[in-house]
Amino acid sequence: MPFLIAALVLVGLLCALDLVLTLGVVKRMREHTALLTDLNGGPASVKAGEEVGEFTASTVHGEVMSREMMAEETLVAFFSPNCGPCREKMPKFVAYASKLPGGRARALAVIVSGPEEGAEFVDALAPVARVVRETPDGALGAAFRARAYPIVLTVAQGRDGRVVVTDDQVALDRPVVTA
Repeated sequence: MPFLIAALVLVGLLCALDLVLTLGVVKRMREHTALLTDLNGGPASVKAGEEVGEFTASTVHGEVMSREMMAEETLVAFFSPNCGPCREKMPKFVAYASKLPGGRARALAVIVSGPEEGAEFVDALAPVARVVRETPDGALGAAFRARAYPIVLTVAQGRDGRVVVTDDQVALDRPVVTA
């Protein structure tokens, strides 16, 4: 019987030690994630509550877009034709944007590519959103600090008049909610 008690105490101590070491590893992984994010220039885009930078851009239909045109809540997405997750998320964006009250005026899609790429993205997005095509160093990418794709955000004018990101994790598979 004493051997059984000793074995049980030993197993209990080993489990407690394992738990402490696992918690230490999780804490260390969080620190490393923060360090890697900083090395890559920060987060993939502006975050909720942050102000959108100034920009002026032309859509594929010749409309001039600027930050001031986003006074009402606007759905904004960045896609790249060379990105697998973008190809998966784009149909969800199209379905979500098609249900927005206010139609195309409430959605903006940015296709980050060269001039000869992304025609299928333009064709799919143009019926439901204003579409801007730009290079990775374009005005909209700079204003939203876009570093990875796809990005889907909502922006609106805050009480203080600044255009800010209201949601940086838009769930495209949920029903459209109006404010």
